Amino acid sequence: MSSQCSTLLFVGNGNGLRVFRSKLSSKPAGSFRRRSTLQPGLLENASDRKHEDVELMLDVLGSTVTRRDARSYLSRFRSEKPKSRSRNERHDDVGVNLGNLYLPVRAVEQNPVFRQGPRETQAVSETPEQLHTALIKIRRPQAIDDATLQGVCLTLVQLVRLGMSSAVVLDCGNEEQRNSLDLRRLATEQANRIAASIDQYGGPGARCLDNALATSLEDEAFPSSVKVQSGTCISNRDLLLNPLRRGIIPVVIPTTFVRNDQRLVNIPADEAMLALTREFAGVRTGLVEETDPHEIAEKIQQVQKEISLDRIILLDPLGGIPSTDEQSRSRVFVNLEQDYESIRSEILGVRDSDSQSGSPGDRPASRDPASKVFSFGEEGNYDGAIAPSTGYSATASHHLNNLALLRNCLAILPPSSSGLATTPENAANANRRPVDSGLAPGVGTRRQRNPLIHNLLTDKPVSSSSLPTDRAKGSASPTTFIKRGMPVSIIPDPRMHPWTPPSESNPSISLSDPRIDLPRLIHLIEDSFSRKLDVQHYLSRIEGRIAGIIIAGEYEGGALLTWESPCHATGQWPLVPYLDKFAVLKRSQGSGGVADILFKAMVKDCLPSGVCWRSRRDNPANKWYFERARGTWKLPGSSWTMFWTTEGVQVGQQGRDRLLRDYESVCRGVVPSWADAGGKERGVD
Repeated sequence: MSSQCSTLLFVGNGNGLRVFRSKLSSKPAGSFRRRSTLQPGLLENASDRKHEDVELMLDVLGSTVTRRDARSYLSRFRSEKPKSRSRNERHDDVGVNLGNLYLPVRAVEQNPVFRQGPRETQAVSETPEQLHTALIKIRRPQAIDDATLQGVCLTLVQLVRLGMSSAVVLDCGNEEQRNSLDLRRLATEQANRIAASIDQYGGPGARCLDNALATSLEDEAFPSSVKVQSGTCISNRDLLLNPLRRGIIPVVIPTTFVRNDQRLVNIPADEAMLALTREFAGVRTGLVEETDPHEIAEKIQQVQKEISLDRIILLDPLGGIPSTDEQSRSRVFVNLEQDYESIRSEILGVRDSDSQSGSPGDRPASRDPASKVFSFGEEGNYDGAIAPSTGYSATASHHLNNLALLRNCLAILPPSSSGLATTPENAANANRRPVDSGLAPGVGTRRQRNPLIHNLLTDKPVSSSSLPTDRAKGSASPTTFIKRGMPVSIIPDPRMHPWTPPSESNPSISLSDPRIDLPRLIHLIEDSFSRKLDVQHYLSRIEGRIAGIIIAGEYEGGALLTWESPCHATGQWPLVPYLDKFAVLKRSQGSGGVADILFKAMVKDCLPSGVCWRSRRDNPANKWYFERARGTWKLPGSSWTMFWTTEGVQVGQQGRDRLLRDYESVCRGVVPSWADAGGKERGVD
């Protein structure tokens, strides 16, 4: 990107900042060179090129990029090469006009000097700019129609223009055709088809690679906590990196050269994806020969400085990872550290229930899901994959294999890397013009958001995973955003100890519990609120009232909930679940989905029947609360806004139900515990 100039277009409105960044060639428009494979007459006039630029601008502006997203995108993708300073520029900061004092004297510069041997020159070490890359797998490209394929290819070209180089791996067949020549011919045909479609849009274009991979039958497994197939590796690193640096999109055919017996064989596309991921991550097979761990670490770091594999993208006709509790809807976000096992069990459970209702011949031979997940026979896939012969449906097997592929790839990449699973149609639909649905003249339809462009600019899902299902903007989208994520600790575990009001048989937990790191929890609260906590007052106030605590990662975020008694309560009046503290470290706010992870765990796992909380009316986070709450009410005569997630609570003019009055009483009566507010001012939060 350093050899090109960047143009930034910022458009502001009430929803935040929109950013558009395009890379303009240093050559005049008329000198734009195209590859010889370009179809005649395509993009040959200025109007076609202008239409392509407009399409990219609309995709970018439709991604709802906030100011924080724009800063994050620009800081990651802009060039950071230092500019060299001339001799006179090095003396510009003295504050005095020195005229020509430090300019070189021509007579001296041109005076010949006697030297023996070559002239010594000062070596200048230039570190190449880090290459940001997306690794994309397209499954069953032969089933994609030409119009959809052109839309997908245009999206890939747009990703390159926005600073994300792309490498494509094709998945054309199944295991039954693994060694057939027909599969190799089909893959080559589809690779040429995709390359030709990319070439239509000008620029560097695409290149088909059928010799990028090599395989050794010897055991060269790289030590890792995740089982990653490592017999396949990259035959020539420059064969991939050189095209990527020039903006060319490599289209990799999953064939490999077997070094032991000099054969060219087909391999599963997932194995090729893992080999490319290891190479881009610096986890090379040859490194196992090194005995010094420091040398291995240095070599991995050197590779990671050259290239950053930021995205693993799966374009699959099945779309994203399915969710059983959301009918015909893919999961919006998957935190692999928290959700992997439960998602796999859900998919296996759906298959088990289907097989029980079917004929005996449709049922799996074994009823033990674990035996099916980890038994691969001679197929030798990767950890978590399911072989086609296990008896599970093809759909369930593909979903589980996609999930396992994303898990194994992201496990060897930095935590900042992410994955995306969607359909080819969804990756291309934003590049199609809306179909006329009989609307009146002048009435248009809103342009659909391209999930790949949106994810590049924001590193977030199309819609928040913590939104109620009926409010999610992308509720019908078959797109799933995947992160390696962070573990979530819930104390007590609601699966074994449901959160219920304290009693003699069910005492409340305490912050002195050995499972809770109190100093880190206090630091989290103070960092999030930018205020000093009165620890003693806070501990005494919530003693015996704690419903539970949710911790995300290494105390990157947390939610503390209590059981509160309404001020008017008498006798056996029911206690109210109250969100007392919801905190996220400042460095994690707006990224990584920490707040979404916490909120979703609270309303889905801990207190699904509902919870209430309050926030000052000028709190910047209120917009986020409004989107997730089932109801809100600005408490009269106070500076508080009350929120709740309970279904069926109504605010009426003639009167309010008892639950709403209880919520109001609790939100008015809770006393803050900040050290910067004492005495009468303690109620100011």
